[in-house]
Amino acid sequence: MSKSKFNVVNPDVLIEKYGADTFRLYEMFLGPLEQSKPWDTNGIEGVFRFIRKFWRLFHDEKNQFRVSDEAPTAEELRVLHRTIKKVQDDIERLSFNTAVSTFMICVNELTDLKCCKRSILSDLVVLIAPYAPHIAEELWSLLGNNTSVTVAAFPVFDAQHLVENTFEYPVSFNGKTRFKLLLPADMPVAEIEQAVLAAPESGKWLQGNPPRKVIIVPKKIVNVVI
Repeated sequence: MSKSKFNVVNPDVLIEKYGADTFRLYEMFLGPLEQSKPWDTNGIEGVFRFIRKFWRLFHDEKNQFRVSDEAPTAEELRVLHRTIKKVQDDIERLSFNTAVSTFMICVNELTDLKCCKRSILSDLVVLIAPYAPHIAEELWSLLGNNTSVTVAAFPVFDAQHLVENTFEYPVSFNGKTRFKLLLPADMPVAEIEQAVLAAPESGKWLQGNPPRKVIIVPKKIVNVVI
């Protein structure tokens, strides 16, 4: 861009249209700090949509603030602590662009889980505060805090939440997947076979007959040969 070509973009105009947080996030999202990056205002729309999606985690369809004090699920904790670990590592490497990508993935996953748990969202606000300070301060206040989010302790990563306690086995009959079955990750092979054959869905394919063979690859697949 250059003034002589009349293609200079005034940051004030973008901030007026999208907000300072969007502009700040977009600057970091463009790429590593030490590298030159092409400026394209079209990309800022995606970051703006992310900010709005992040806001909607805390609000209902009528834009009313709603946060639950229910205990988070194992999957919600897994998403949060995976994000804490990744963002922490990215900060230490000054890799802010990949941290922004991690926030986007996290918000998408929490949206799919319909998560509105206070314990999850509070930590997420603290995590994102250095990247989007204005929306973080607003949400931190709505969460009932009387101090600034900047003085909140950084969330502590707990590796135990990333341990997979269950595995969803795709169950195939003669090589074709017919259903999926959620079982404990450390379940012995013999018990996996029993659980699969006892599943109601198996009855449709077995029709009362014993299988010729059951092939089990732990934490991979189950194939029933009939």
